[in-house]
Amino acid sequence: MAKQQSAQATAKAKAKKRVVKVESEGKVFISATFNNIIISFTNLTGQVISWSSAGKVGFRGSKKNTPYAAQLAAQDAAKVAMEAGLRKVEVFVHGPGSGRESAIRSVATSGLDVSIINDTTPIPHNGCRPPKKRRV
Repeated sequence: MAKQQSAQATAKAKAKKRVVKVESEGKVFISATFNNIIISFTNLTGQVISWSSAGKVGFRGSKKNTPYAAQLAAQDAAKVAMEAGLRKVEVFVHGPGSGRESAIRSVATSGLDVSIINDTTPIPHNGCRPPKKRRV
């Protein structure tokens, strides 16, 4: 009984996979935090074609925020996007992480034509009040 229900659940999950329309142009969103890096390839309307992260590639712990992990994650996502038909991309980088430049370089060397690099990291205009000084 349980096996039959799980088989039906996996069949429904496979049937619901949506088809994304892939043109030759698209966007790359690189979110580089202090703990991980996430790279998403989308079409111009914003539907995700492929994605990857340092954790998905196989890095764990403090190795996820290295430039090498960002490079491998970008190569992984770019390979799938190029097979889908993506050729020219605009890159949007978000966050202060260490793998920003290496991810952009890896996208460019994977064969995709990078037209724009845009940094969308939020910068405060003297916004929140900082925490009080630490007394040791």
